[in-house]
Amino acid sequence: MSEADKGQDQTQSGGIQSLDSALRLLLALAGRPGPTALSDLARDCAMPVSKAHRYLASFAHAGLVRQAGKSGKYDLGPAAVRLGLAAMARNDAINIAADGLPDLCAETGLTALLSVWGNSGPTVVRWERAANFMVTTLGLGSTLPVVGSATGHVFLAFLPRPLTAARVKIDRKSAPQVNPGTTVEQVRAAGYATVSGDLLLGLSALAAPVLDWQGEAQAVVTLIGTDAAITAPGSAAIAALTRYCADRSLPADPG
Repeated sequence: MSEADKGQDQTQSGGIQSLDSALRLLLALAGRPGPTALSDLARDCAMPVSKAHRYLASFAHAGLVRQAGKSGKYDLGPAAVRLGLAAMARNDAINIAADGLPDLCAETGLTALLSVWGNSGPTVVRWERAANFMVTTLGLGSTLPVVGSATGHVFLAFLPRPLTAARVKIDRKSAPQVNPGTTVEQVRAAGYATVSGDLLLGLSALAAPVLDWQGEAQAVVTLIGTDAAITAPGSAAIAALTRYCADRSLPADPG
């Protein structure tokens, strides 16, 4: 690249114009609810398709982007997931919520996970396994549905509706037969949500929010086990979970 070309590629802020354009494309992909066609991404960024393709090819080489199945649509790759998890791991609120998970597991005998709201909905960022062996496909980085999971129900109850509406629409389209079985008002009143076998056959789950000063969920802590009795009102597991989350929530704004 000539010195003249280098000068043309500089932005007024001292950055690199082509890199800014490429990152804008990556952010557009991150903002999409799922795999997206090249033409749609190019249109989102007002960019020629050929140029968008070159950027995406470079991101694919770095593992930030992958092509999904036979459709050839683009989605975020494993390196993008690692970046997102690393960024979330540096969040003080998440660290505070996660620090006591081993003790919560020991107290309840249940597997615990910590989820935050990501671009694709509730995303598992911490995972603490109980001593009792339990077979599950869930793990670090898993995305949970907002409809049909205890974690999702809590996010629906303790996040603004405009933030969750798009994810609800997607979940209902992919699994229209799922009945949430509980209302937002019920979850807010109780301070927790429970499900038994709705998401994973043979497993029961209960979830509660870690709240910020506005009363919105910074994160959700979920306990999972094989005994449906853990979801019964007044159970020891519910008491331990709600106490754990309350201790890590911020005081509500008195105004």
